[in-house]
Amino acid sequence: MTSTTAQDLRSRIERFVTAVPPGEERAAREAIDALRDALATGSVRAAERGADGQWRANAWVKAGILLGFRLGAVVPVAEGGPFAFFDKDTWPLRRLRITDGIRVVPGGSAIRDGAYVARSVVCMPPMYINVGAYVDEGTMVDSHALVGSCAQVGKRVHLSAAAQVGGVLEPANALPVIIEDDAMIGGNCGVYEGTLIRERAVLAPGVILTGSTPVYDVVHDRVYRREGERPLEIPAGAVVVPGSRPVRTGPGAAAGVHLYAPVIVKYRDERTDAAVKIEELLR
Repeated sequence: MTSTTAQDLRSRIERFVTAVPPGEERAAREAIDALRDALATGSVRAAERGADGQWRANAWVKAGILLGFRLGAVVPVAEGGPFAFFDKDTWPLRRLRITDGIRVVPGGSAIRDGAYVARSVVCMPPMYINVGAYVDEGTMVDSHALVGSCAQVGKRVHLSAAAQVGGVLEPANALPVIIEDDAMIGGNCGVYEGTLIRERAVLAPGVILTGSTPVYDVVHDRVYRREGERPLEIPAGAVVVPGSRPVRTGPGAAAGVHLYAPVIVKYRDERTDAAVKIEELLR
């Protein structure tokens, strides 16, 4: 999509974000349809990385997704068999074709339309990719994994079994969860509230990261945390494992209570790369 076309779509969406004037319901729905198509092709994104390496949310895109939910009617998705499904008609399930080049293994996976899923992405059952998400080439979304609304996932990422990448739709200007190229997200990990995982970082199984989680870097003797509008950011190549820290004061200290605290124990080396490379055999 050219910058002129994208700007035109933005103007159409922003016209209806606050309210849809009487008699313009059809125009509003057509704008949502155009946004859905643009998201599905990757020509517009909920967030983008600038030349300075900083990520910025496209608030108008996220506002348009929310507008689509407001305007949508609940319709049957599948009524046959023992299970019935009903969802908003503005954000239906995406219908894939063999020419899309996406590998979807049978077993209950779903991709909502308005999500970009690049060629060579592997989807293992059951997994789910929500509207506004962007999943780039060579990524594997493993069993029971979730890619939440507007999450941005780079190239050759492995989202291991039961990994949860949270969705961030509101507020519209809030940065979604971002996972850059070649990151490895271990089984049962949770990445939420706009956390930014830089390229080649590795989260060991069970790591949970939220906006209020402090991450202790024992290699460089520092603590990473969210600061104001800046999200929690895991450095490039960091290897993060679950850890704990003792409560220092009060009844908790007397009782020997420890709090959860993820720890950066090292940065990627040849041994880490060899372990991660095994995952390529699954693609």
